[in-house]
Amino acid sequence: MVRCAMHAHAVRNIQVAVMTNSAAPHLLPVFARADLGFERGEGVWLIATNGDRYLDFTSGVAVNALGHAHPALVKALQEQATKLWHMSNLFQSPDGEKLAARLCNESFADFVFFCNSGAEALEGVIKLVRHHHFSKGHPERYRIVTFEGAFHGRTLATLAATGSAKYLEGFGPPMDGFDQVPHGDIEAVKKAIGPHTAGILIEPIQGEGGVRSATPSFLKALRQLCDEKGLLLAFDEVQTGMGRTGDLFAHRRTGVRPDVMSLAKALGGGFPIGAVLATADAASGMGPGSHGSTFGGNPLAIAAANAVLDVMLKPGFFDHVQKMSLLLKQKLASVIDRHPDIVSEVRGEGLLIGIKAVVPSGDLVAALRNEKLLTVGAGDNVVRFLPPLIVTEAEIEDSVARLERACTALSANKRAAS
Repeated sequence: MVRCAMHAHAVRNIQVAVMTNSAAPHLLPVFARADLGFERGEGVWLIATNGDRYLDFTSGVAVNALGHAHPALVKALQEQATKLWHMSNLFQSPDGEKLAARLCNESFADFVFFCNSGAEALEGVIKLVRHHHFSKGHPERYRIVTFEGAFHGRTLATLAATGSAKYLEGFGPPMDGFDQVPHGDIEAVKKAIGPHTAGILIEPIQGEGGVRSATPSFLKALRQLCDEKGLLLAFDEVQTGMGRTGDLFAHRRTGVRPDVMSLAKALGGGFPIGAVLATADAASGMGPGSHGSTFGGNPLAIAAANAVLDVMLKPGFFDHVQKMSLLLKQKLASVIDRHPDIVSEVRGEGLLIGIKAVVPSGDLVAALRNEKLLTVGAGDNVVRFLPPLIVTEAEIEDSVARLERACTALSANKRAAS
């Protein structure tokens, strides 16, 4: 019996090793992790376990908007940690109400629901859009129009909304209720709308999809179409929201107001929190029991998010983001002029910047990592530059110098291979 147990344990260890082939053999291997680990962060810098310093232009994929270990966030969490970590949503949340009021005052919304992540926020958006029509006597209206190239999350519903085959494979038939159309094609949107349509869901800028912006004219056309057809317009601002594009919310720069919006990522500055924002009309019918979350709006997350808003709403914060955006775009354009064999285009808004690569984008990400500049890939062979919004001019200059060296190395590799 002992020998059998030992044999089974050995076989299991071999299976785990084959699956992971990494230094983290007991973490489910769903991430393609680089062979690099960090022990602390300071502003826009990450310090590896061996002491090397890396310029972090991933921001945890648009999460660490205020950089690492920002004093305001550290102070807020330290103070809250001595008071209250968690309480049930069966009771009042004064600080949660304060945060909700601030978000409503800065947006189109009348109500906020707090959750824990972007995917959870999108689940809330989908449920709210469907329930809106149910509460008005039209339960048959449940379908939502979404767009090719979108990314809305990894739950079954948000995967179906995303519609990408590579994310759906192996998880059974996709959930019904989503009609995907080409990005930016208003005629395709019109054709997709039918008697069962409840709303339209779109990212103002597709981050994972390759930093592709929806034009203001297209968003205005969607708003007009929703008004004409009695549909809800929902914006996914999980990646674009909270200052990333040079304003608190990306849609504010277009003049188009949604009925519903999702937030997450930078809302907590690195602490997990998501939110669904909605108008009173859109949220009509959402009463007690219609939705919920055990940890949504927990006191630590609320404290972090209030601290983020304290910093972002100070005069000059978004002006700084826009100034750094212009500088970064100009510097990146000059690199493209010198290395057209490696990079070909700069796109995006604010500090959600994409570089279209000529070489495989993964090769460029790896070359930048060799220069100790961290970036993140996206669709359409794009590499994203997502620095913390507190990045300085000197740090922008530093990042571009590292990009220059990476492009030079890749050019040399191409010549050597030819």
